[in-house]
Amino acid sequence: MNHFILNNQPVAADVISQHLSRMKAVAAEHLLTVSERISILNRCIVLLRTHQDALCDAYSQDFGYRAPGNTLVSDILGSIEALRHAAQHLEQWVSEEPRTSPFPGTRVVVEYKPLGVVGIISPWNFPLVLTFGPLAGVIAAGNRAMIKPSELAENGSRLLCRLIAEYFSAEEISTLQGGIEASRRFSSLPFDHLVFTGSTATGRQIMQAAAENLTPVTLELGGKSPVVVSRGSHLTQAAQRIMTVKTFNAGQICIAPDYVLVHQDDLPTFVEQAKTFLHQRFGTFIDNREYTSVVNARQTARLCTLLDDARALGATLVRATEEEDDLPRGRMVPTFVINPPLTSRIMQEEIFGPLLPVIAYDHLEQCLDLINRMDRPLAAYYFGDDPLEIAQIRHRTLSGALVINDVMSHVLVHDVPFGGVGASGIGAYHGEIGFKRFSHARPVFYQSPGGESNLLMRAPFDDASRRLVAQLINE
Repeated sequence: MNHFILNNQPVAADVISQHLSRMKAVAAEHLLTVSERISILNRCIVLLRTHQDALCDAYSQDFGYRAPGNTLVSDILGSIEALRHAAQHLEQWVSEEPRTSPFPGTRVVVEYKPLGVVGIISPWNFPLVLTFGPLAGVIAAGNRAMIKPSELAENGSRLLCRLIAEYFSAEEISTLQGGIEASRRFSSLPFDHLVFTGSTATGRQIMQAAAENLTPVTLELGGKSPVVVSRGSHLTQAAQRIMTVKTFNAGQICIAPDYVLVHQDDLPTFVEQAKTFLHQRFGTFIDNREYTSVVNARQTARLCTLLDDARALGATLVRATEEEDDLPRGRMVPTFVINPPLTSRIMQEEIFGPLLPVIAYDHLEQCLDLINRMDRPLAAYYFGDDPLEIAQIRHRTLSGALVINDVMSHVLVHDVPFGGVGASGIGAYHGEIGFKRFSHARPVFYQSPGGESNLLMRAPFDDASRRLVAQLINE
């Protein structure tokens, strides 16, 4: 018998469907007011503030060890900022928007209506911000939510689900815990929208399951986010900013830099500057309490395989320190993989760990060609001040986001969309864009007393009608 835990209680599979039906019925019967939505958003904030230490401890257990600063900055603060932004701007977002009508005396507005119940499947790597981030838009739009947290973050997921039950009714926010079968069951439910964050392969399965119910999806899938470092640019600054993010959460980030393209004359200096920065900031890694472990043995083994494959194909490995990895504890020293072949696994798969390919180039054209040969990434990064190069990057590449002279900072801006394109995702959320993503934009048309637009379609189609249509065509 499959093990499903709905709102912290073991249930049979059919109970999950029944509960979703009840949530939908409640959502249809009672539309959440703006004040009720703000109340839910604020309760989310209180939950996170009140239990931040317990949440940090629980997720650290799931990682083997996770640096508290990683959880506080990304998951706690990141979530609170998203929720606060929605609460502060909601009155403005819900206002109907006037539109222009071509018919005299008529009036048209667009109003944003809740969809109903939205499902959220969140991942293990940033388990809170990738739950509460989309949830901010879901609740702001007036929906109810059901959350399926990752089974790979078992301790944190268990605590989160218990806290949600304390702060919210089951009709406001519900949770489902369980393994792969629970995820399959969850994605097959007839939600009014489904949000998934995870791998591209799993995203395809989620989309296929959702299609059976014509459930629209938002998929945040990651990919290989490139970094281009312009020739002769500020290499120290570039190395520091790149490695800040590559070592944050041990590189287990969907928008972490996945490979760096550096001019061949600058490559040795770039690697040395990166190593120097890591030595200054960390010193050592294996027992450093500021450095996070790789999440589990499976991921650790996968990363080791990527290194072995790159080495066998002729790449040079440069470790940040001379320490030995402590693989049973998931403690891996950051490693630069110099000039791996494009056929190597490390250049074909999303890395999701503290390994960084560094590839030499001669001309920017080579960078553009490589980026465009691969699937469209969730983010792309450029370091340099050359306006012509920046223009080339902007006009000749397509990515979920583009950041100039930094890495990942765009996710801190809640007024811009967060999402992918192509294989890196479908749809985007954050701020007002998230509110609209999880709303139905319904046009409302008010006819004029004379009903001119209606008369235009009324038989018979006489000479007067023809003259009016001809006039409209030739305007």
